[in-house]
Amino acid sequence: MTRRLGITGGIGSGKSFVCSILEEEFRLPVFRCDLEARHLINTDPLIKRQLTALVGNSVYAADGTLDKTALAGYLFASTRNATRVNSIVHPLVRLAFRQWCLRQSSGLVCMESAILYESGFSGEVDEILFVSSPPGVRLFRAMRRDHASRAQIEARMSRQDTSLARSNARYVIHNDAATTRESIINQIKELNLC
Repeated sequence: MTRRLGITGGIGSGKSFVCSILEEEFRLPVFRCDLEARHLINTDPLIKRQLTALVGNSVYAADGTLDKTALAGYLFASTRNATRVNSIVHPLVRLAFRQWCLRQSSGLVCMESAILYESGFSGEVDEILFVSSPPGVRLFRAMRRDHASRAQIEARMSRQDTSLARSNARYVIHNDAATTRESIINQIKELNLC
């Protein structure tokens, strides 16, 4: 039976970095929830109809592409708005993950999700790996990556509660400012993940 490992952590913790190492060095398949959600938002007709009804016609341009600014404006305006959008997108991401798992031949598959518990995706995995990083490091990384202001990233960080994920994690990878690719590889080996 295939084991399903959920990989999570706060914004800027290095989840994607750890996942790329799992793929490249350990040859594990990784399902990236954010990428799948983005793909579905741009291609799935049901999601497009529901988001347009929820947010308004401005959420998609005339050519059918998502207006990220319009969606982000709605999404980050309130927790209630985020819940509404997530209730449209998350069920289809969950279904895509289940279908993806059926196509994998590895004994261990990974799901990367920043909001593993908030999305309900924790029920789709058997074990959790938490990527831990100090808040200041996370802030710097996210500002650089997203070309966002300190206030914008701090606002996102304040909406993330990683305590449940961390307390339920079977595995923890430490990824501070001095962490190298080699040290992540060594941590993965020490955890006997694969």
